Amino acid sequence: MTILWASLVSVTFFGFVARYFSVPVIHGHNPIQPNKLAAALAAITLVLVSGLRNNIGDTFLYMHGYRVNPLDWEQVFQEKDIAFGILQLLLQRMTSDPQIMIFVTGLVTNILIVIAMYRYARLFEVALYVYITSGAFIVSMNGLRQYLAAAIIFIGTKYLLQGKWRPYMCVVLAASLFHQSALIMVPIYFVVRQKAWTKLTMFLIAMALVIVLGYNYFSEMLFSAIADTQYGQYEAFQEGGANILRVVIQLIPLIIAFFGREKLRAIFPGGDVFVNLSIIASVLMIIATQNWIFARLTIYFALYQVVLISWLTKLFRKKDERVVYIGIALFYFMYFFYENVMILDIRYTSDYIKWPF
Repeated sequence: MTILWASLVSVTFFGFVARYFSVPVIHGHNPIQPNKLAAALAAITLVLVSGLRNNIGDTFLYMHGYRVNPLDWEQVFQEKDIAFGILQLLLQRMTSDPQIMIFVTGLVTNILIVIAMYRYARLFEVALYVYITSGAFIVSMNGLRQYLAAAIIFIGTKYLLQGKWRPYMCVVLAASLFHQSALIMVPIYFVVRQKAWTKLTMFLIAMALVIVLGYNYFSEMLFSAIADTQYGQYEAFQEGGANILRVVIQLIPLIIAFFGREKLRAIFPGGDVFVNLSIIASVLMIIATQNWIFARLTIYFALYQVVLISWLTKLFRKKDERVVYIGIALFYFMYFFYENVMILDIRYTSDYIKWPF
């Protein structure tokens, strides 16, 4: 964890410097533009920590598969996620060291995420801080293919906000070539461009509660529907449900956004889209209390909630902003410590980054 703690401090510091030396912007979704050099340093830190790891989640399995399963073009075109197969094949032609695959996926994923946060996060350092302390950064080192797909979709947010469905669908299609589950964002496009906190919101929340109450019936229908797909294996997934604390973590920012909804619309054009995506993340997390596998889908929505959180302090009175800012920092720090030290006991290892040096 020492490396992760150090990265948290470094990334947050660079993010703060980036915002401190920001310049005003007249047009756009964000009234300020953070300093590019400091933002780049934050991105580089994330890339190095992510790209040079050799453990966390399924990293070992990806590295082992890279070593023992050299691909050819015939195998690649038999893969369901063909783009990732092509990437792995090209990298194997360069070197047999699997670290290059981990580094390239970590590089692309985190660069895309930081660029999107740079564009839309009001308090850039808060977005980076919450990206790490909410567990999203660690999850990106676990489900690396799915998070790569999520990052590709995240960078296409401008098409979602502008209502340009054709280029947005092209982005989603490209992401689905790395992980087919990205196709869930096709119907989502038409849902989240609506005004937030309408009857649709109530419907989504009610649907989540109904699914939870009737989960046995719902799961039977769902797994029957996907039995012949690459996700049919999830029927045998028996690791229990998500911790209720995760649901609370998802809901608190939304509660604040609800009470400040009018101000949010005034200061953050397109904010309703981020709120709606965050609501869907919460709905999925509520369902995930019955089966953890549904939490995997929140990967596509969690990054939008990170951006939303970076705007929350601006929903309060000027004199209260500092208290809220400190409150966010303490709340997510405690959550990060509880989940990753006390519960998961995360241990970061690398052949290149070591502590002490």
